Amino acid sequence: MNKHIISIVSILLLTNLTNNSAFSQDGMIQVEDIYGSSKFYARTIGGFNSMNNDEFYTSTETIEKGKYIIQYSFSTGKAVDTILRPSQLTAHKEPAEFGTYKFSADERKILLSVNSESIYRHSTREEYYLFERDNNKLSKVTNHGKAMYGTFSPDGSMLAYVRDNNLYVWDITSKVEKAITTDGVKNKIINGATDWVYEEEFSMDVAFGWSADGKNISYYQFDESEVKEFNLTTYGELYPKEELYKYPKAGERNSAVSLYNYNLQNNKATLIFKTDSDWEYLPRVKWTQNPDVVSFQRTNRHQSQLELVLYSVSTGKSSVVLKEQNKSFIEITDDLTFLKDGKRFIWTSTRNGYNHIYLYQIDGKLIKQITSGNFDVTQYFGYDEKSSTLFYQSAERSPLERHIYSITISGKKKALTQIAGIHKAEFSSGLKYFADTYSSFDSPYTCTLNQNDGKLLRTLEDNSTVKKTLTQYKLGKIDTLSFSTEDGTRLYGWMITPPDFDKNKKYPVIMHVYGGPGVQTVTNDWDGPNYLWHQMLAQKGYLVVSFDNRGTPGRGLEFANCIYKDMGNLEVQDQLSAVKFLKGKSFVDADRMGVWGWSFGGYMTSLLMTKGNGVFKAGIAVAPVTNWRYYDSIYTERYLQTPQENAKGYDDNSPINYAKDLKGKLLLVHGSTDDNVHMQNSMDFVTALVKANKQFDLFIYPNKNHSIRGGTTRLHLYTMMTNHLVKNL
Repeated sequence: MNKHIISIVSILLLTNLTNNSAFSQDGMIQVEDIYGSSKFYARTIGGFNSMNNDEFYTSTETIEKGKYIIQYSFSTGKAVDTILRPSQLTAHKEPAEFGTYKFSADERKILLSVNSESIYRHSTREEYYLFERDNNKLSKVTNHGKAMYGTFSPDGSMLAYVRDNNLYVWDITSKVEKAITTDGVKNKIINGATDWVYEEEFSMDVAFGWSADGKNISYYQFDESEVKEFNLTTYGELYPKEELYKYPKAGERNSAVSLYNYNLQNNKATLIFKTDSDWEYLPRVKWTQNPDVVSFQRTNRHQSQLELVLYSVSTGKSSVVLKEQNKSFIEITDDLTFLKDGKRFIWTSTRNGYNHIYLYQIDGKLIKQITSGNFDVTQYFGYDEKSSTLFYQSAERSPLERHIYSITISGKKKALTQIAGIHKAEFSSGLKYFADTYSSFDSPYTCTLNQNDGKLLRTLEDNSTVKKTLTQYKLGKIDTLSFSTEDGTRLYGWMITPPDFDKNKKYPVIMHVYGGPGVQTVTNDWDGPNYLWHQMLAQKGYLVVSFDNRGTPGRGLEFANCIYKDMGNLEVQDQLSAVKFLKGKSFVDADRMGVWGWSFGGYMTSLLMTKGNGVFKAGIAVAPVTNWRYYDSIYTERYLQTPQENAKGYDDNSPINYAKDLKGKLLLVHGSTDDNVHMQNSMDFVTALVKANKQFDLFIYPNKNHSIRGGTTRLHLYTMMTNHLVKNL
């Protein structure tokens, strides 16, 4: 198991950009200020490894072109030791530079990643080097090509990793590699790693794990043979490059997934479970404190039923210890802790209408509900056995806020954060300290280090330079809004008004929308470039607004799951109710309203520009889903079931089917190599719009994925978006 990582080192992603003059001469923001310079870039914290005793952490520092690993004290923040110097690596002539690093359990060995390359959203491939601190010895592990997910065994004697779809172990003493599997083949069989859809929708990429005693490794095998392929074309060469990868669309065949246990003493692999028609997915596997028992979670294809199963390696027997069932869908989390006594575990569930923390006996008998109330626990951080205390984040104060709390098993609760805003915590491995990154609508991140009782130790980053820069600009005021829809549903939003706002004048409106599951646009936190671009639009005389519709998180199960089997319907109704609410404001120019969104927000924009019956004069849909039949199985079927079962749910809210109803000026944008929301969505929408003789604008970014970034891409994109809105509103 990887050591828990929390952030400390500031990472400036825009160092390659030219930092223009510090302040604007006229107080006006330009697109170049946001996407062509680093002047507004707010630093966060990242890249910090907590040490075993929970009193120290390590961090990388680059000094005179050399990269060091330095040990610091939590309590003082002072450097106390240098763990690794560049000279200790250059003496071996390689590697010249490393990226991330991991310690063995005893912290005497370090695994260094070199020349890392991204694969999909989470996964990477790299070369591995092992540095042994006791003898200053450096060994190259990956002599046969780049590998993935390098992980120490619990006793630090071996490494496990995936290469070319096979799982391997590497003996640190003998430097001998052994193949656990040999049947891995691209686009057919994957061992020890997940397929595209598991990585994207279950946020799971590492698909193997060591038992507590290091004698066993559990691992997944994905059989993708029956999954259909999707083709991505990369341009720039005489003959464009074609890449095929497996992408199961809604209603289509998924990978057949098998869970195995490999015994390193007898070199035998044993099948634990294989997915079938009853249990389509295995979204999580985790070893218990007992080295003989591994747990796994399985769900049906609708993701409305989930079971937690314990499997004994020695007996080969399994037992279902917990069942969850929902009339709609269950979201998968990592909220599972097996206690050291081997008799209890901690779990989160929405069974009472809100997500809360529960304590169970190992046989699945409920001991008690630990948190309660009409609010969601939005993140569970861990359990400190010494003090019998749990740590979590919740929306208890407001759906627009997130705060950090502690609570004992007996129910004694304490708020660890007080300042209004969104607080995101990263705890040290022993939960003694946590880094708190918080912000608000109009204030960039402040990062602090705190004791687990909430006591502030020091400020790590306050972004004072960015905050000072912001004072030199004429910014509009941002305020929260709320109203009740026609059926009595309370919705929350925000509005940015022009700096010289006059309530006696009328202003055009630009609405920013996402509206999909798991994401809120209306939270009291810093939205970085989006916020600044919205402020720039406000400076140009627009009211900029956003509302969270039903189907978004932070307000309990009913609010989030009411979209089930009819995604896109209530969401559009709520956004149109927000338009009606805005039209009731005397300062709103009801004839000049625009909307824009990305991904699910692009889907919503496309629907609002068609089903909205002319409410919006202009819109921008970036990387939109236009037909849920084109999106992946796990995400789409969670909310709509399959197209074979619920064709109406797919077709009634597909923008493609409403192309004839387009009104207003639509700008459609997509990246040509978007592996997530395929450009097929925009192309087929274009076909429908042309067939309906509807005029629109289209822009394709060659070789760009779903994020559409890199170099000057964002500068170009947001300049084009700005021009579209100014021209048409």
